[in-house]
Amino acid sequence: MSTINSSITNTNSTTTTTTTTTTAIPIPTNNNNNNTTSTNINNNRNNNTTLSSTNNNNVNTTRVSPLKPVYRLLCKHCRTIVCARGMRAILLADTKIELYSTDIPATSIQLMDKDYLTRTCHCRIRDVACRDCGNIIGYHVVAPCHQCLQAGNNGHFWMFHSDACQPQERKDISGKRTVLWNNLPRAEQDLDFLMGTTIPYDQMCR
Repeated sequence: MSTINSSITNTNSTTTTTTTTTTAIPIPTNNNNNNTTSTNINNNRNNNTTLSSTNNNNVNTTRVSPLKPVYRLLCKHCRTIVCARGMRAILLADTKIELYSTDIPATSIQLMDKDYLTRTCHCRIRDVACRDCGNIIGYHVVAPCHQCLQAGNNGHFWMFHSDACQPQERKDISGKRTVLWNNLPRAEQDLDFLMGTTIPYDQMCR
């Protein structure tokens, strides 16, 4: 569980582009279960799994990459806002698989009734469903194992499957600049988070 950092510098110009990819702890990654409802929680038990992590320069530190954009996530099945504080990540075991993580759950998601162990580590996880439509959209790391905690993570234990959610970059009050994690307020002061599943009026009229 490490972060893959790549820097590309154009020697013929003054522009330097830095891309930071956050990798994710083992958790279900079967992306073929988009239509799985809350009654099918046990179907993912034999799949590989993942916990969002940021590891810069191989130093194990628990922190969020400050320049990563914040995402609002909508359930693809019913368009309910299921997360207002999302971070993009990738599965370490397969970098082609993207997912999203958050530091605190919204009231629009529901934990399912059973924990289960991942196949690749000793983390205990539980599936997460959308409250409105009942579809499984992610998972919660209930009890991370020692190995995963030592690997350097961003402290996010709530994950969303990328094929179950529609991401939207959050904008500041001007509607022009993307909100980044380094200027994201705490959850209790985050108006987008406190609004829950309410979609702003100006977005409803688009």
